[in-house]
Amino acid sequence: MAATHLAALRAAARECQLAAASFSDEQAAEGLTAIDELRAYLLPRPASSSSQAAALLMQLPFEILSVILSMLGTRELARLAASCRFLRSDAPTPQPPPVPPRQVGLVEAELRRRADVRGLDVGSSLPEGVASWVPYLLKRDRRNARMRQAPLAVGDELSMFVDTEGGLLTCGIDMDCDTPLLGHAEDPDADPDEPREIGPPTLVLSMQDRRIISVASSYMHCLALSADGEVYSWGDGYYGVLGLDDEVGRAVPCRIESLSCIERIAVGPYDTSAAVDQSGKLFTWGRATALVEGFVEDEDGEVTELLNSNGLGHELDAETECQLTPKRVEALLQERVVDVALGYSFTLAVTDAGAVFSFGYCEEGELGHGSLASVVLPRRIEILAQTGRRFVAVAAGNKHVLALTEEGELYGWGNEKANGHGSEAAHLGGYERTPRRVAAFGRARIKLVYAWMYSSCAVTEKGELFTWGYPPVGTSLGHGDDGPQFEPKRVEGLSGVKVAAAAIGGTHGLAADEDGVVWAFGQRAALGLGASGPEAIGHVRTPIPIPTLRVRVLDSP
Repeated sequence: MAATHLAALRAAARECQLAAASFSDEQAAEGLTAIDELRAYLLPRPASSSSQAAALLMQLPFEILSVILSMLGTRELARLAASCRFLRSDAPTPQPPPVPPRQVGLVEAELRRRADVRGLDVGSSLPEGVASWVPYLLKRDRRNARMRQAPLAVGDELSMFVDTEGGLLTCGIDMDCDTPLLGHAEDPDADPDEPREIGPPTLVLSMQDRRIISVASSYMHCLALSADGEVYSWGDGYYGVLGLDDEVGRAVPCRIESLSCIERIAVGPYDTSAAVDQSGKLFTWGRATALVEGFVEDEDGEVTELLNSNGLGHELDAETECQLTPKRVEALLQERVVDVALGYSFTLAVTDAGAVFSFGYCEEGELGHGSLASVVLPRRIEILAQTGRRFVAVAAGNKHVLALTEEGELYGWGNEKANGHGSEAAHLGGYERTPRRVAAFGRARIKLVYAWMYSSCAVTEKGELFTWGYPPVGTSLGHGDDGPQFEPKRVEGLSGVKVAAAAIGGTHGLAADEDGVVWAFGQRAALGLGASGPEAIGHVRTPIPIPTLRVRVLDSP
């Protein structure tokens, strides 16, 4: 590439950077589309094209290279670093004037930027025994990604686990034979009219050649995400919630062929699903009409009926009842989504800029916009933006929401019995329309949140587990009693245990320590422990370890 062409490209890049601040939404969307097309052209997918793509990248100005690298996942960065010394080098790389010499390679610079955005201090010197920055930072980035994966999930009377080898295990009860959630092949000798019970946690044989990294479960269906970015679904297929282009149920996991390179999965309590790919695209599918009709409130306070307040984020025809396959949420085209959570016909999405968007049906303020107005297309929650905080994760139950900031602060809204505020209104069935910080944690930093139907839990940086809510089975909160808990309360039975992952539901709860040991509480049958035990009701009131089970969690310090 001629030097004059490079200079022209650099000048154009600088002009784009200056103009970007004033771009309209349409202009930003067009620009991102162009970047996606450039990335698709340059990204070395077949091994044979890696050197060719690297050669093309080497000819681009570093301003454009930086933009391209910021759009890549960790795996893609690793592939580029492995195929191109120019991108991998820790040493200063000479540049023609007027660009000053780089102090670090571009891959290292991008990894440092990501760490800085997440508030991670990588230091100025390599740890003892480490020879190069790029492998070290790639490993840190992978670990950070693992923190956002879920090795535990709970359903109504179902438990799901990802073991240390990436195996998928389930246990519990299939109460409805028409909605098989355990994922195991049908037993030909079993009575089809009797509930099926599996325990202890048992490997799903049809998935033993896949390495699973994340799981999710609703009342009706389950999802599993593999290390290769593939998504598998099973359970009741009603309203196309399995994403398999029909409404047929599946007893064993089936791959959703239309999804690839996925990093996040989520399910609603009933019949909606979502996934986020490595480039930040959000896909949703399932029921396309709210279970209860929503309403919209205009500026004058007039309330009118709203159709299709579905939580899918698509402008669908009023006659459309379901979205049978994953469909990208086009209204978020200009955003890069990093996390997603689904509630009862509503959805929350977090972007890499730290903004939170919500859309769908609203009954108890769960959209966080300060009203009960439902929203069809994604709308940024301005109340959260005004806090000046950068949000990194969300969790949603039936009618409540929790949002986590980069600083470890927790905000809650929606149904007050589960949003963590624990006000007197919770005893009266009240709700919170406006997001506000959960004061019960004081200065404690939260690193993980989880919600399911009417229950919530949070894990602090110190590894303390807090639970609260009003589940139908009170022992699922792990506090040793059967009553509800409207404010976050530490699970004392895990004192001395550093919790690394947790999941909580209506009948039981799970927690994994930093060594992968799983602690369980709640209904014994749902935990795979059988209905027998010292208590006639068959419940574990305080956490106990599940023998021989280890799950995949973040490495111990």
